[in-house]
Amino acid sequence: MFGGPTKPSEIQPSAWHAHPSIRKVVIFLWVIVVACAGWATLVMYIWHTNKGLMSPYELTTQTWSFIPDLLNGKVNYITYYIPGVNIEVWILVFVNVAVVQGPLTLGLHCLELIANVIRDERQWRCATSRKGLNTATNPMKTIFTHPICFILFVAKPFLHWVFGYSLKIVYNAYGGTTSTPMVGMLTAQIWNLSIALFTFACIFTSVTLHRPRGPQPAAYGHLQTLANLVDEWLPVMWWGHKEDGIPYSHAGTSDHPLLNVKMDCVYAGSDVGSRVAFS
Repeated sequence: MFGGPTKPSEIQPSAWHAHPSIRKVVIFLWVIVVACAGWATLVMYIWHTNKGLMSPYELTTQTWSFIPDLLNGKVNYITYYIPGVNIEVWILVFVNVAVVQGPLTLGLHCLELIANVIRDERQWRCATSRKGLNTATNPMKTIFTHPICFILFVAKPFLHWVFGYSLKIVYNAYGGTTSTPMVGMLTAQIWNLSIALFTFACIFTSVTLHRPRGPQPAAYGHLQTLANLVDEWLPVMWWGHKEDGIPYSHAGTSDHPLLNVKMDCVYAGSDVGSRVAFS
């Protein structure tokens, strides 16, 4: 089992403390939030200091909206031309979009680690429930039954949709000739993206800091930890107290409901009091 003999603990470590990779992902997510807010602040500063190709409308409650009024042009924005000709222009356009959208895409992909770890832990903790742990689950079903997975499922397209309003590529054609492409950055929409990211980051941070209740040791999908805690792999299994012993009792899994772990007993090799962080 994992660790030495110890008494059960009523509360388990959070994913933040048990999984170093989780901490890196959460920190990276907050870096994206700060960077997005910095992007919006920079756009506002450029608008105030350079009135060249900028919007004539100041950012106010009247020009601030979720979906910009591009038809009437009553939005606050800045624009700049993409230099070059032919293929060079489109390469630079692609680079401009990739530099801004790349960190957002990478961050959302990394958040799948948090969603998967929390999902696995919730599934493992079913082993002490009345129905037990069903080891054969439908992966599509977990997307809609686990809140954190569903939130990520919805947030990915939503955040990219909001980003799509923040950055615009303008390319016009007049009488058979094309204009030089321009990149437009919409201030209110960038702030909307920042607020959405901030809310999203708060949700995932609180989830990773949550400490599971109960004496069942937290595994967070770590295979070696699960191998230490499971002594019988079954289609449906329960985890709990299996037998008393001197000097140590034994906890493990079975194909039928087990008694709750005895909080005053010392269990051999089940260090449920303090989990060592794993990577």
